[in-house]
Amino acid sequence: MEGKKGKANSEIFETLGDFTSKENWDKFFTLRGTGDTFEWYAEWPELRDPLISQLQSSSASDGAADLQILVPGCGSSRVSEYLYDAGFRRTTNIDFSKVVVSDMLRRYVRSKPEMRWRVMDMTDLQFADDFFDAILDKGGLDALMEPEYGSKLGIKYLKEVKRVLKSGGKFLCLTLAESHVLDVLFTELRFGWETSIHAIPQKPGSKPTFQTFMVVTVKEKLGAPNLIKLLFDQHSINHKGGQVHALLNAVENENRIRSGYTAGADIVYSLKDLQLGAKGALNELVPGRRCQTILGEQGSSLFHYKAVLLDSQQLSEPFLYHCGVFIVPKARAHEWLFTSEEGQWLIVESSKAARLIMIFLNSSHTGASMDDIQKDLSPLVRNLAPGKADDEARIPFMMAGDGIKQRNIVHEATSAITGHIIVEDVIYDNADGDPSELKLFRRLTFGRSSSMVQSEALLSQEAHSKEADTDRKRNVPSSRTRTKRGQKRSDSYKLIDGSKVTKVDHSCLASLYHSGIVSGLALIISALELAVSSGKKISTYIVGLGAGLLPMFLHACLPFLQLEVVELDPVMLDLARQYFSFVEDDRMKVHIGDGIRFIEDANVIKSHEQETDGTCTESLANGNSSGIKILIVDADSSDLSSGLSCPPSDFVEESFLLQVKNFLSEGLFVINLVSRSPAIREKVVLRLKAAFSQLFSLELEEDVNEVLFASPRDMCIDVDQLQEAVAKLCSLMKFPLPDGQIEPGKFKRLK
Repeated sequence: MEGKKGKANSEIFETLGDFTSKENWDKFFTLRGTGDTFEWYAEWPELRDPLISQLQSSSASDGAADLQILVPGCGSSRVSEYLYDAGFRRTTNIDFSKVVVSDMLRRYVRSKPEMRWRVMDMTDLQFADDFFDAILDKGGLDALMEPEYGSKLGIKYLKEVKRVLKSGGKFLCLTLAESHVLDVLFTELRFGWETSIHAIPQKPGSKPTFQTFMVVTVKEKLGAPNLIKLLFDQHSINHKGGQVHALLNAVENENRIRSGYTAGADIVYSLKDLQLGAKGALNELVPGRRCQTILGEQGSSLFHYKAVLLDSQQLSEPFLYHCGVFIVPKARAHEWLFTSEEGQWLIVESSKAARLIMIFLNSSHTGASMDDIQKDLSPLVRNLAPGKADDEARIPFMMAGDGIKQRNIVHEATSAITGHIIVEDVIYDNADGDPSELKLFRRLTFGRSSSMVQSEALLSQEAHSKEADTDRKRNVPSSRTRTKRGQKRSDSYKLIDGSKVTKVDHSCLASLYHSGIVSGLALIISALELAVSSGKKISTYIVGLGAGLLPMFLHACLPFLQLEVVELDPVMLDLARQYFSFVEDDRMKVHIGDGIRFIEDANVIKSHEQETDGTCTESLANGNSSGIKILIVDADSSDLSSGLSCPPSDFVEESFLLQVKNFLSEGLFVINLVSRSPAIREKVVLRLKAAFSQLFSLELEEDVNEVLFASPRDMCIDVDQLQEAVAKLCSLMKFPLPDGQIEPGKFKRLK
């Protein structure tokens, strides 16, 4: 008889060739007959203590009677019956086999009236979110994870588990802990879950082939992962077949991954990690959340994209967009504004988007049009948008355009010091009116920071040499200084009416901060007036030639200035001469060299002269100096990642500032400061305060430039006298500054 019974059981189990087939399970339970029970993995005597202990310690409910428990894939197990008798009566049992659910319902409808039975697919639960206090899985996940069928059903099931389980609820998963099951279980419940693994005691006297484990996961707040805890004695359980060894390796590898997420580094998360809750619920806005990810997969998109997701720090602000995309071109991807957290938050604030997704383009995107990029990105960024997955709210794409209506590249050069240099003529797209009145500008830009206009000059239509120009030194992007596309080479430029632009007018300053530098000279108006009345020259040194526009304006406008310019790159001098009409004479000299070394060498000479005869002579050949000096530092930084675009950081080090103080003795130190970082700006200001007796600031509303004026002695006037002083300065000038360009009230005294 035993032989016949064993053969019958073998035939029954052969019906379960596919554990994911509803038809197979219906056949299995039909063959076993009504009133039959079957326990997978462990019997109640072995399960009782660990199960009841976990359920009683659940924080999701006040007690056993109130605990809502779900048993998916219940089959014909009696575990729910025993739990009911132990006081856990609000148990819902589901199975997609109508055969077994009908049988179990008939069996318990009278004796266990509070227990519920429903025909339902465990991968598509028909329950509300956050409904259950505990979910007891007795081999269900293992059944879904048949290796030949992949992980799709297992992942779908675990997503439902996460959805219907309350915060603080427990998922109790009885499993054989095979590696392909643990891989999905650990990954899907990595973020926002506390995980521990327990070994189920074996039946006394039995020698089972496999060890049953209970993986306990507690639903917590989404975020950084917790390490998995092993809560069993590894030496007291059966190691046959390497099952336990494989489990230990899986836990070790997973804990290594989880430790990486908690190490504090700027982690690049996968999209899946973010969707699993690595940085909180992705469909919700979290003030100040910032995380990096990679978008795009082979076969599903044209490219991969580095992306940074940022939720506005102040979600109470009114926003134009619920979610927006900001594309950073490759040429600007290294700039502080886009690479630093501080700079990125500035972009978020200006975008008026509650969530901003910054996309960084690289060399792999070269040749692709913006239309192609946007079409490729659109479905990818929707996965990162807050709200429901089916929310069709428009996601705008933003990018720093260059604002150029018409462009002509006049010259390109390459320097070992500066790199790629471009001279171009442009008309801005905000120009309107009579075509004959359109303004044409000549610009100087560097390839290392192509979005920044280094110098810009207004060109006139008066007859002159073809290459004559005016320019402007601008070290930061504005509405008119953006990345360039669609450049076209041409050797000449014609306006719409066909007339040639041939004249550079050095009586005009196109740059606002250049006007600010000139206006700030009014701080030492008494010294300037004394020099003019006595016929003396004021020695004026400029570090950073650019296109030579500021020196040429000062030369033409203030004839009592004796100018010396220090420029590191000889190529810049050639370009200034050829394309921006820069000329030298007895009042304008250029030194090719390092600006810091120039000041240091001048101090050495000064010290030597004082030691030898107690006097200090000026470097001017005519010896007609007033003794007052002006030093202007207007050089850009090649390291845009430092957060300081202008000047190079060495020019604001304490050692150099002390050299400047010694060099000037009395006079004015002017520095063009460009930094979007308040912390860096404050550090520079503190150093200047420590080195100089007086310090003034001029912040320009339309730019991020700030011009700082410092004096080693108390020779500057008070800011409340600036209105009158600027008027006096204008009377000394050959050309007026543009009306209303600089208001004296914008100056602030910092020390």
